[in-house]
Amino acid sequence: MVKLSKKDIFNELKSYIIISLGLVVYAFAWICILAPAQVVGGGASGIALIIQEALGVPMGLGFLILNVILLGIALVLIGPRFGIKTIYAILFISLVMSVIQQIIPADLLGLKDDKLLSAILGGALCGVGVTLCLLQGGSSGGTDIVAMIITKFFNVSMGRVYMISDMIIIGSSFFVFDLDAIIYGYIMVGVFSYTVDWMMAGPKQSMQLFIITKNPDLLAEQISVNLKRGVTVLNGEGWYTKEPVRVLMVVCRRVQVSSLHRLINSVDKDAFVTTSAVTSVYGRGFEYMKFKSNETPKEVK
Repeated sequence: MVKLSKKDIFNELKSYIIISLGLVVYAFAWICILAPAQVVGGGASGIALIIQEALGVPMGLGFLILNVILLGIALVLIGPRFGIKTIYAILFISLVMSVIQQIIPADLLGLKDDKLLSAILGGALCGVGVTLCLLQGGSSGGTDIVAMIITKFFNVSMGRVYMISDMIIIGSSFFVFDLDAIIYGYIMVGVFSYTVDWMMAGPKQSMQLFIITKNPDLLAEQISVNLKRGVTVLNGEGWYTKEPVRVLMVVCRRVQVSSLHRLINSVDKDAFVTTSAVTSVYGRGFEYMKFKSNETPKEVK
């Protein structure tokens, strides 16, 4: 039997608290913003909204029933590959949706007649909620389960499964709502996807700095020791002074830039520094290039 330390218990508890917070934001966005404006997004929540409008089944209950059915199918086809956090998220969302529908006015923010703002705000809040859940190893179920089932038997990417399933779900809303629901539904999904990508990639975004200082050796040592980042020294020449200079090149995560700026200022207040974002960085300490197992580089002729 594995014995958990107090730190492990605290980290796990913190993880569930963050997941719960994200799911509350997600449920609030659907019940108080998207549903009143009749903006249908993708996933199980989108289907639950369509069912609610067509059959009168509350979204919380519809969301739970859909995920229970999907979990049952997945257990038969691909086995028990679902973590406790995914099951917790499904139950928690269903409960929170039901509670919010009971105690909070549907059009709390007064956005019922503003479909565009509802699609943008609702999509952004859903993205924030889902990302908080994903960063802690959780999942909201729904299309995640469908994607796992399909990719098990067919050679198709999960991203394509998400895209196709969302298009089908939003398109089917035409039979319950009107054409506007489809248009604003795609806007909502676009904002949602952008928010998730931005939040997931934000901490990993890399920055590149070029530094010209009168104390290159001291600064390079400070960066290496205090920030644990590598430094490359480039030999250059000042065009105006015709004097040789040593340029420090540093690549770091975006969250480290402010610390690096403070460190540079503490060593040399007159240092010349340029900072720019880089789209991708591969190598030790960053990302690794990924290729398909059967993919080989083509010969250059």
